[in-house]
Amino acid sequence: MTMLAALASIAPDATTAPFWDACRRRELRLQRCSDCGAFRQPPSPGCPHCGAARSEWPLLSGRGAVFSYTVVHHAAVPPLAAEVPYAVVVVELEGAPGARLISNLLGVAAGDVAVGMRVEVVWDEVRPDLVLPRFRRSPERG
Repeated sequence: MTMLAALASIAPDATTAPFWDACRRRELRLQRCSDCGAFRQPPSPGCPHCGAARSEWPLLSGRGAVFSYTVVHHAAVPPLAAEVPYAVVVVELEGAPGARLISNLLGVAAGDVAVGMRVEVVWDEVRPDLVLPRFRRSPERG
């Protein structure tokens, strides 16, 4: 999706920078509370489960399953018009109980997306300083 270079505007702060830094290295890392072990996405300064401020960023496999999805048929902005229809997915990630990541599903016709479909991360370098996690159908079908 080459139009993303023009549309993507990410301004990491102290809380979200570890996620975006990992993406530039093509590593999928989500924030986890160092005290209670709960994952959280999007990242936050404190744990909503126990209130602790300490966190860590474990490396994940990038595999998961479609938890939910929607198919976009109407472009919200003109640069996306050539891309419709496309799927926006909520992915439940292996190794990160309770954490879900919103992204796009690539290489699958919008009508073929299904809840439970096994997916894996692929990296989309939309600019040299911005690498986005996207997903494709995993060879291990589900």
